[in-house]
Amino acid sequence: MVLEDTSGALPACFFALRFILHEYSKIFKHMKVFVAGATGVIGRQLVPLLVESGHDVTGVARSPAKAAILNEQGARPVSLDVFDAEAVNRAVGGHDAVINVATQIPPTSRLLLPGAFRENDRLRREASHNLSKAGIRAGACRFIQESFAAAYPDSGDAFIDESVPLAPAPYVRTVLDAERAALEFTQSGGVGIALRFAFFYGPESQQTRDIISLVRKRIAPIPGDSKAFISSIWIADAAAAVVAALNAPAGAYNVTDDEPVRRRIAFNALASTLGVKPPRMLPALLTKLTGSVAETLGRSLRLSNTRLREATGWSPRVRSIIDGWRLLVQ
Repeated sequence: MVLEDTSGALPACFFALRFILHEYSKIFKHMKVFVAGATGVIGRQLVPLLVESGHDVTGVARSPAKAAILNEQGARPVSLDVFDAEAVNRAVGGHDAVINVATQIPPTSRLLLPGAFRENDRLRREASHNLSKAGIRAGACRFIQESFAAAYPDSGDAFIDESVPLAPAPYVRTVLDAERAALEFTQSGGVGIALRFAFFYGPESQQTRDIISLVRKRIAPIPGDSKAFISSIWIADAAAAVVAALNAPAGAYNVTDDEPVRRRIAFNALASTLGVKPPRMLPALLTKLTGSVAETLGRSLRLSNTRLREATGWSPRVRSIIDGWRLLVQ
């Protein structure tokens, strides 16, 4: 799905005003930015970058401890139920841009259990639309929505750009709802963006620590063909991509590093970095026997980041997961 402006129902003066406000924000580089997911894995890296860039940041905090973190980072914390549409309208009012990176990914031990992604699905299905509509109502110029690159189909050795239609497995079908929220924002006259994140990893991620633990035990953490490609993104680079997207045209963008790596090479490299023997690869047949989560994890995804690079000038500091493993061990 490509997110383009197909609107035409609202008054022309409304679109003109939104355009003027958008251009103004680009010139002066200062916006009032609302962030849902501000204390999550990406949000913890994103908020300081936004503040350092000169933006006035409001972030959702679900506990006093997380509110204190946002205060320390220079952001204004707000307590908010993102499923309460009226409360979201009140919180988002007065902001120039809305960023939604709120997710609820289950721990590795629960990934394959029924209902494990229920809360994450609700965030993508309901919260994304609440935030998009609140942004439209507030006259915000830009809405950035988290999405998931693993919704692309298995493409073997071929590079995947944003023209490839999404084919999400059942457990992740709500990425279509999330991207639709960005499309509706664009259709309202604003700039709606969906960021299709590759597998992200880094020292902040529990999933990354679980992967390291499994490789130490000589178990490859992801099923599938050993020759299948893995596309990844260092968490700090993912956060930088969100900031860069504040100046991107409407649409969908892959957020991935420069060098996708074959599965066997990726996990052997981690084992070598850890100083242990190469892990045993899980049988590819498991992806067909253990449900849609394993089927998705087993897909060969060789993503291209060309569109985001050309639109914003962003580039990942960590070019491949091979380099990333070394940073993790350090």
